[in-house]
Amino acid sequence: MTHPVARVAAIQMVSTPSIAENIATAKRLIADAAQQGASLVLLPEYWAFMGLHENDKLGLAEQIDVGPIQTFMAETAREHQVWLIGGTLPMVAKVADKVLNTMMVYNPAGERVKRYDKIHLFSFTKGMESYDEARTIVEGTEVTTFDAPFGKVGLSVCYDLRFPELYRAMGDCTLIVVPAAFTYTTGKAHWEILLRARAIENQCYVLASAQGGRHQNGRTTWGHSMLIDPWGEVKAVLPEGEGLVIGDIEPNYLSGIRENLPALKHRKL
Repeated sequence: MTHPVARVAAIQMVSTPSIAENIATAKRLIADAAQQGASLVLLPEYWAFMGLHENDKLGLAEQIDVGPIQTFMAETAREHQVWLIGGTLPMVAKVADKVLNTMMVYNPAGERVKRYDKIHLFSFTKGMESYDEARTIVEGTEVTTFDAPFGKVGLSVCYDLRFPELYRAMGDCTLIVVPAAFTYTTGKAHWEILLRARAIENQCYVLASAQGGRHQNGRTTWGHSMLIDPWGEVKAVLPEGEGLVIGDIEPNYLSGIRENLPALKHRKL
């Protein structure tokens, strides 16, 4: 079954503690992507809110389909008639003083079609640098994909990238998305090589949408939003600052690679 060529875009932001400010930035960049012909647009992790303190997001957690962040995403997907994958936003959890780090997917009619709660929670300590998402976030449990017109899309977020078994569990995808807020330290070391590895081993496209710059809370994120093809080649990249990367998903190219090198059919374990 042949699917049409599709143009996809990853948005890069340097999100702030102001939801209104971040929504205005996202609105402008999504419009730009749609104008350039993107039919699917990906926002970065924490796109709507990057607080000064890790607890700040607790007061902003939204209930399902209620709240300014989800309303904006649904309306914007409908306005531009794009598939919009909303990076992540804080969603109400069943645990007190914690939230879920949730990705929402909207179709071009503005309907929510999928929800993915980030499974792997990041922690990292080196010198003065220390992070532990588990202090304020509850982990998700469901591996999640959805069907776009050009093929199956696998959903993952940031630290998930280090766990190849998650991507294997998705099955055969045309595209994997990775919204992220990689730290400068870990991003510089591992971001591109892990993204390219996921593309190569799963023989699919990878679209990664990053936070990329110095935030008001003093944190510096790595940026380098990119689109990678199934051969592992970086087709487009934005090193830092806000903006977007855009490129085409070519199903014929993907199936050609899988025919020439049928690694997915050779799996034993």
